[in-house]
Amino acid sequence: MLKYKNALCFVFIFFLFAGLHAQEKKISLTLEECITKSMRNNLNVAVEVLNPELADISISLAREKFLPTLTFDYYLQDREEPSFSLIEVAGSVQADYTDYIGRIRQLIPTGADFSISLYSYRRESNLRYQTYNPRYTSILSFDFTQPLLKNFGFKMSRREIIVAKNSMEISENQFKGILMDTVYEVESAYWSLVFSLEDLNAKKQSLEWARNFLAKNKREVEVGTLAPIEILSAESEVATREADILQAEAEVKNREDQLKTMINLASEEGGMDAEVMPVDKPDFTKKEVSLEEALEMALQNRPDLYGIRADINNKKINLTYAKNQLLPELNLIASYWSPGISGTELLYDPNDPLGDPIGSLPGGAMDSFKDAFNFKFRNWSVRLTLNVPLNTMFSRAQQAQARTELDQSRLRFKNQEQQVILEVKNAVRAVETNYKRFQAYMAARKLAEKALEAEEKKLKVGLTTHYTVLQYQRDLANTISGELRAVIDYNLSLAQLDKVMGVSLKNKNIKFSIFE
Repeated sequence: MLKYKNALCFVFIFFLFAGLHAQEKKISLTLEECITKSMRNNLNVAVEVLNPELADISISLAREKFLPTLTFDYYLQDREEPSFSLIEVAGSVQADYTDYIGRIRQLIPTGADFSISLYSYRRESNLRYQTYNPRYTSILSFDFTQPLLKNFGFKMSRREIIVAKNSMEISENQFKGILMDTVYEVESAYWSLVFSLEDLNAKKQSLEWARNFLAKNKREVEVGTLAPIEILSAESEVATREADILQAEAEVKNREDQLKTMINLASEEGGMDAEVMPVDKPDFTKKEVSLEEALEMALQNRPDLYGIRADINNKKINLTYAKNQLLPELNLIASYWSPGISGTELLYDPNDPLGDPIGSLPGGAMDSFKDAFNFKFRNWSVRLTLNVPLNTMFSRAQQAQARTELDQSRLRFKNQEQQVILEVKNAVRAVETNYKRFQAYMAARKLAEKALEAEEKKLKVGLTTHYTVLQYQRDLANTISGELRAVIDYNLSLAQLDKVMGVSLKNKNIKFSIFE
């Protein structure tokens, strides 16, 4: 007996803790909390947030063309060739070559190219009659090339940057659209769950009415005041309403799973197994909506319109670029250079200048560098070059393509503008209609309550049937569900109106900032 009691105690404690554990897995969430979680956890948002980041990287890449480039070259060669002149050398000509070159190059926003280079080399050979052997030569040069027609100007040189910035704006506005869609989808999932729960409660209340009515009928049959056949309709109605509850419970789970997916509750510990309990109740306060104000706000705030405007700007710069590429290449080229030379100077007998060297004066590479940097020998040149490609005289396909793409973007903007106007009109109409629907269902629910109450009184005096009372109960349950659906639809139509006006993020106090 003691073991039996211990077993019962264990079972009781087990189910107690199981019940407490189940209670711990209920999560009460407001609509604001769900929206916050979706902004933080939603996988679609997480994917789309990378697009503005990629666009920002594209701007950085486009700007890199104006970063200076530094190049170094090193060249080493050892040559041996047969001699063609006994005066120069007998046998073979041997020479060692060592070349160095360093250059820094910078693009200028006017389209010009500016470079500074230092070229230095060392030559040593067995040839006769040389002044310096080994010989060191250094040349410091400045080169400037400015296009005057094709590729001239700030707009042409910065075209990639301008396009990248516009593309960044397009990407940001697309992301804003994704956020607004996500906010609306979360609101829709949240209020749908609220409706499913309230509808389930209404159906449970309807089942309780039917069960009470069935119990009452059974008591009347027992005392002989009611025929047994009258129980059948009540039992049928109870079974039907129990089936309705099963369907409503399944709908609650479906809506709950949909909301969990939207806010990615699975990313939180134990979130997928938790039961979500909505805290907020739908608001049925009438909101005055002016169609003119709604249209003005939509045309000012819709991110899709901003995105198309940015795309039009891209197409304009592409058309300007295409026109510019049809011009001839007229370039102004200016150069300034300073050479320097040094090395081991060979000394010859003035009376026998064609004889062998009689001595040498040592010298190093630094002397040639000093001459170059001190501008000991100054040289400059200026020239104009003109290149007229014949293909641009006969083919203007690139310009025609750019113009057509610009026309497409402008038509796309007009089409989207008309679509926005249509969406706003429909949203304003839906707000007004759903509020009237709510008022109508509320009046219908009150009338259904009075009708059921009157029918029950008539049943007591034998002026109606039990079946009719059951029908009135079902009518009341349907009007309650209709009223719930209407108030939910009214709240969703307000959310849809905010979305089509492009103000849902602002109204929810969601600040859009990809990069700080």
